[in-house]
Amino acid sequence: MRNFLFELKEGLFISFRAIAANKGRSVLTTLGIVIGVWAVVTMSTAIKGIDNAFKTGVASLGSDNIYIDKWAWFNNDTPWWELRNRRDLTMEDYEKYRSLAKLPIAIAPTNWTRKQVKYGDNLLESVFLTATTSEFIKTTNLTFSDGRFFNELESNGGRAVAVLGSAIAEKLFPNGGAVGNIIDVSGKKLRVVGILEEQGSWVMGDFNPDNQIYFPLEFTFKNFIHRRESITINVRAANPQSVAEVEEEAIGIMRRVRSLKYNEENDFSINQQSGLLGEIDKTVGVIQIAGYFITGLSLFVGAIGIMNIMFVSVKERTKEIGIRKAIGAKRRTILGQFIAEASIICLIGGFIGLIFAVITGFVINQWLPTVVQFDAIILAVGISLLTGILSGFAPAYTAAKLDPVDALRYE
Repeated sequence: MRNFLFELKEGLFISFRAIAANKGRSVLTTLGIVIGVWAVVTMSTAIKGIDNAFKTGVASLGSDNIYIDKWAWFNNDTPWWELRNRRDLTMEDYEKYRSLAKLPIAIAPTNWTRKQVKYGDNLLESVFLTATTSEFIKTTNLTFSDGRFFNELESNGGRAVAVLGSAIAEKLFPNGGAVGNIIDVSGKKLRVVGILEEQGSWVMGDFNPDNQIYFPLEFTFKNFIHRRESITINVRAANPQSVAEVEEEAIGIMRRVRSLKYNEENDFSINQQSGLLGEIDKTVGVIQIAGYFITGLSLFVGAIGIMNIMFVSVKERTKEIGIRKAIGAKRRTILGQFIAEASIICLIGGFIGLIFAVITGFVINQWLPTVVQFDAIILAVGISLLTGILSGFAPAYTAAKLDPVDALRYE
């Protein structure tokens, strides 16, 4: 054991001395590893951050919801023109469903439109407006940084009140103090009663609550959209386990409400957020595969470079190897020395790549969410070490099997 530790110490010492003696070559050799580790860690932090942000945004809308709609959102085999020709879902459908449904804990109709919004000199074009009722807040997990959601009296009376998403509030009121002020929505004056907490899920775009304004549905019917336009019915189950049961009940009630015969297909769709999560998982999966391919290619090129440099190093130090073997150095000692040298070069490159990746993550985080993962750090170190061992083995084996007499005669 003592001999092994001594050999390891001597091998590492010689390896560090060889690396220090060829600084330029060592730096150039590590570049492939630096780029590879930087790519894999940066990709991992960015994808994890995006995935977390998306799931957080979806969770804020309620993970135990279903959405009764004219349109199917995902995984739909029905041609789009058939969906377009379906009858609209109306407020009458909503009222009938609400009176018959027993399982949901909250039900709210919603409709969307886009309008110009301004406050003072601050103007926003094509803002996403969600028209709904006071019950809507119970179908979500949204919280407030200031104020409240509009109440039942304001909802039923179609009062001119609005709740702003955090991003909208920041753009219209950069200095704060939005609650109680009057905003202009396409010429209509509305009083702000609440500001939502930031959700941060940029990947949801306009469907992110941060980028929306919420109005009473009755006010919107009076001023912006026609009452007969198709709505979406948001339905919240008591818990995620009962979603399937709520969905089954909804299908039965809606077929009854829509007067469908037993042999007629549904002319409505039941959508769930699981479909949304499935789509983002597919997208993330494709990005990961592409990222790992690029990373693997970079590491492969880096490994080939290290292997070539190590072969050159073996040639340059043939006489040194002969002397060491002549005075008793074993094959395993020579083998370990050159593998250690390649591994150290790769580990140095891996740590440099890791530092660059963390810095890149902080920069990216100014625009996109990132999450630095501990397992990504372990992966980076492991990949560096494995690359060093694999790329250094062939040159090390070549050095270890040299005949000491032939090595001493080498010029």
